[in-house]
Amino acid sequence: MEPVPPDEASFGSDEGPVELTVALAGESGCIAGARHLTGGFLARVEHEQGVPVSPRALDLAQLVVSELVTNALRHAPGPALLHLSLAGAAVEIAVWDSDPALPVPRGTDPTRVGQHGLEIVMAVAQDFDVVREPVGKRVVARLGLLDGL
Repeated sequence: MEPVPPDEASFGSDEGPVELTVALAGESGCIAGARHLTGGFLARVEHEQGVPVSPRALDLAQLVVSELVTNALRHAPGPALLHLSLAGAAVEIAVWDSDPALPVPRGTDPTRVGQHGLEIVMAVAQDFDVVREPVGKRVVARLGLLDGL
């Protein structure tokens, strides 16, 4: 991933969008970099937009980014895109990849090691959706920025 400082995120005017989009190529450190960008994005949301972000919401947002980016890079050829946007008192996390196959959560299996990422994301997100795109798909999760929302 080409490092993009969170201060290069588009924070627009008071009426404009608050968002960040970054291309992810899958090189070493890419997933950790995506988590770091998410933390920086949410810190700017809190500081510049005055939208409170709980420590739990920050942790969950970074977890969701990690899981969705990992899945995109593991299961699709080519790069992926991470798009973060402020949606009221929530952060919307969208990850696009080039594989048109929609992800399917696996059934419960306490003996399975790994492959629980989608289940985790669905458990912590307020909203979860998968959208087919002209090329590939976009997986979108929305998380409240305050505990209990």
